Amino acid sequence: MRTTGSREVYRNPWIRVREDEVERADGSPGIYGVVEKPHFALVLPYERDGFWLVEQYRYPVGRRAWEFPQGTWTAGPGGSAEDLARAELAEETGLRAGSLRHLGHLDLAPGLSTQEFDVWLATDLSQGPTAREASEADMRSAFVSEAELRSMVRDGRFTDGPSLAAYSLLLLDHG
Repeated sequence: MRTTGSREVYRNPWIRVREDEVERADGSPGIYGVVEKPHFALVLPYERDGFWLVEQYRYPVGRRAWEFPQGTWTAGPGGSAEDLARAELAEETGLRAGSLRHLGHLDLAPGLSTQEFDVWLATDLSQGPTAREASEADMRSAFVSEAELRSMVRDGRFTDGPSLAAYSLLLLDHG
């Protein structure tokens, strides 16, 4: 597939949407909508045979959702992927990781978006203050055992795709 043209359709501080004109392998023309978002970090804070999760209201789906701490630099790149993971963990949960291990790098939705993310396992945790953004004011964190997390997945109470993909990397790592 070859791009023959591109135009910006929408932009705000967090997202850019473009529409590309393409030529397929057979020579036929087409269009492709692409969502551009910055890469993010997702952290699995692990201790005592369980995980720290965060829950917040997710406007696009109209409900609160449990997930692992995750996010991107607010004002563009502000450090390394590991720096971002440490910052998001501290910001959302107040936790600091004595050890942070990279589990993998994943695409969020490669048929739709340029966004990718790094997955980190945080251990040797210590508590400090949170520094949540205004959009995270309603966020809460809670510790759940791994058995409870599995139950939440089975019961449909833990449905965040990136968090589930990250957990699968951890399972493969320990398997």
